[in-house]
Amino acid sequence: MSEFGTMGFCGRRLVPRIGRKVKMPRRLPEKTKNAPRKPRRFGSQSRYRPSRPFLQSRPVKENQEIEVVIDDVGSRGDGIAKIEGYLIFVPRSKIGERVRVKIRSVGEKFALAEKLA
Repeated sequence: MSEFGTMGFCGRRLVPRIGRKVKMPRRLPEKTKNAPRKPRRFGSQSRYRPSRPFLQSRPVKENQEIEVVIDDVGSRGDGIAKIEGYLIFVPRSKIGERVRVKIRSVGEKFALAEKLA
């Protein structure tokens, strides 16, 4: 043994091992060793359960004509209207504008519409 601790091989040379500590297993204090523990749960009870269904029914149908108010503008400049939380994208419209639109396509989360004259 040397002043560094134990010796080990690096290739064929015998070199000192520096800074290597032997880890001892952690021991619990006597008062918590036999304490009752909560059972483990694997996500079944703590799952998020929204009040409305995840995939909601679509409030609009293709070729339906409705009147909406534009609430917001999307990243591509389209106006966004909402009906019961369902998004409707209307191109070439501004915030606050009340427009009559015809629904062109309906998706799971949003619909695309076009302005009527």
